[in-house]
Amino acid sequence: MLTIRDLRVRLGTAPVLHGLEATARAGQVTVVIGPNGSGKTTLLRALSGDVPYDGRIAIAGQDVARLPAWDLAARRAVLPQASTLAFPFTVAEVVRLGLTSGPHARRADLVARALDEVDLRGFSGRLYQELSGGQQARVQLARVRVQVWEPVLDGAPRWLFLDEPVASLDIAHQIGVMRVLRRFADAGGGVVLVLHDLNLAAMIADEVWLIHEGRLLQAGPPARVIGGPALATAYGCPVVANTVPPAGATFVLPHGLWGQPSRRDDQSA
Repeated sequence: MLTIRDLRVRLGTAPVLHGLEATARAGQVTVVIGPNGSGKTTLLRALSGDVPYDGRIAIAGQDVARLPAWDLAARRAVLPQASTLAFPFTVAEVVRLGLTSGPHARRADLVARALDEVDLRGFSGRLYQELSGGQQARVQLARVRVQVWEPVLDGAPRWLFLDEPVASLDIAHQIGVMRVLRRFADAGGGVVLVLHDLNLAAMIADEVWLIHEGRLLQAGPPARVIGGPALATAYGCPVVANTVPPAGATFVLPHGLWGQPSRRDDQSA
């Protein structure tokens, strides 16, 4: 279990997160949604240890602020929004960075297996800088996957923290990434995932955290959070969630383009 208690973050003099409290469970996909500037990325950076914070973040009851770097790297892998490499690396070399961070450094077979998983078979020798943005994003996903290849190690669930991993991907590869994350969670690992696409969030999430102005506005299953009135409050525009038979999957249709002004339109008038 991942627990967050009274999490507060300031960036410079500006408060960004205000006493946020939440719980994510291993074996599930937790999706963080919310408008731009609501604090989603800051939350993920706090979970990853990339920004100072007040409060407590614990994995399996252990305060992550007290864990040594090598122990933390074995428990969770982090995929930020963007990853920049200043020097020419091959695809295989980038993926191996995840091996050196985690406990599987001797598992040379994992590079090829992870590249297969993200539909990049045969790309090992290609230069990373020569790939498209979407291909680079999938290489980075392969990197974090090899870091925590086994969703459960020595009886302890491991975690993936990902910030917008499908933003530059076409629809087929978006679905492919969602399948990778679903399999990881179904095998006992934990996933905390920031997404802007509400329909993808509804498709994959077991739990949704709706962040608004640095606070957790609502948490729960997709049908309740994405299908409820809090969504319009957070995004400042009228939205309607529906279901389609026979699967009954929740989907979201913005209504602002059809004559109903958004709250932001009202404010800018």
